[in-house]
Amino acid sequence: MKIIYYCQHVLGMGHYFRSLEICKALVGHDVILVSGGMPMAAPTPAHVRVVALPDLHMDPDFSRFETADGALGNIDDIRRVRRRMLLDLVMSERPDVFMVELFPFGRKAFGFELKPVLAAVHDVKPRVTRVVCSLRDILVEKPDAQAYEERVVTLLNRWFDALLVHSDPGLVRLDETFSRLADIRIPVVYTGFVTPRPPPEDRIAIRRRLGVQDADMLIVASAGGGRVGFMLLDAAVCAVPMMTDAAVRLQVFTGPFMEDAEVRKLEAMASGRVRISRFTPDFTAWLSAADLSVSMAGYNTCMNIAAAGVRSLVWPFSQNREQRLRAEKIAAGGGMRILEDAELEPERLALLMTELLSDKTRPEYRVNLDGAAYTTGWIGGWTGIGGCDRVS
Repeated sequence: MKIIYYCQHVLGMGHYFRSLEICKALVGHDVILVSGGMPMAAPTPAHVRVVALPDLHMDPDFSRFETADGALGNIDDIRRVRRRMLLDLVMSERPDVFMVELFPFGRKAFGFELKPVLAAVHDVKPRVTRVVCSLRDILVEKPDAQAYEERVVTLLNRWFDALLVHSDPGLVRLDETFSRLADIRIPVVYTGFVTPRPPPEDRIAIRRRLGVQDADMLIVASAGGGRVGFMLLDAAVCAVPMMTDAAVRLQVFTGPFMEDAEVRKLEAMASGRVRISRFTPDFTAWLSAADLSVSMAGYNTCMNIAAAGVRSLVWPFSQNREQRLRAEKIAAGGGMRILEDAELEPERLALLMTELLSDKTRPEYRVNLDGAAYTTGWIGGWTGIGGCDRVS
């Protein structure tokens, strides 16, 4: 089976890595991952071919397009090139499945390249390509919810054949943030959450690499892609020297998109107990080695935390409801605690981290994390190309 998977990450890197995890699970198939954002330093398996469109992403306020080099004058040229590249790719490859991450629930600004492809695929007779929307658990709020939901339902029913929601409905259901679910006429399938699973030996291997003994405490602090989250990491770096237990170590991952000046500031404050890194492709393994995670509350980070079974402090992104809603639901089951703005004061954060580290048990997050495998099985059964053990 040939699958083209379109992913456009605009601010962070969560959308890309969730998409990549699904593509990895589609082993045995011919997979083309189309990426339209900043290049990501992540290895891909042999069955996945990455096609990079010229980079376009959004500014932090989501108000305008930006390019990798900051040149704004050629945005229209880039749009034309991207539209032609994507259309030519899909029409020449003629995939069995065209998966589109988030659109039409988001990425409205990229309709300039997606709508022509969706229309062209739909107009081919007989139809050779099925179109699937790949969607995370929680939608961000929109200024005009009624008009937004009407547009989404119309596009789904016109051009899409299925909607895969990468969530555990026992934790988060789509209709909690989307009221028109009953008007969607295509199959809506909950797959479970998508995340890699760290092998059991990773904890020991990483702690040995760092020289962390069994009695030592390792904290991993992270900020996703790094465009937001400096305040959190700054507080964590300042808090560690205030912790009385000298056996506490802190590993910081700033994210590849954090401003260089902010990274330099963290590096200047780092002591012998603090280590600063930009990025690791083995983040879940690091969490399995940790005794506490301090992080933002994005989809990928929360599911990495659950997969690693590590106690966690999360600071939700305040610009929309998505991260706080997810964190509240996970925290209700134990193991995760929400960090409020006032608790970013280093002395308070030091006390809070000390308190959480005093509990030596590994929490068990009771959520379905088999989303990537389920997606593969469901698509195989739905198309009749490839095996499928579970079909919803």
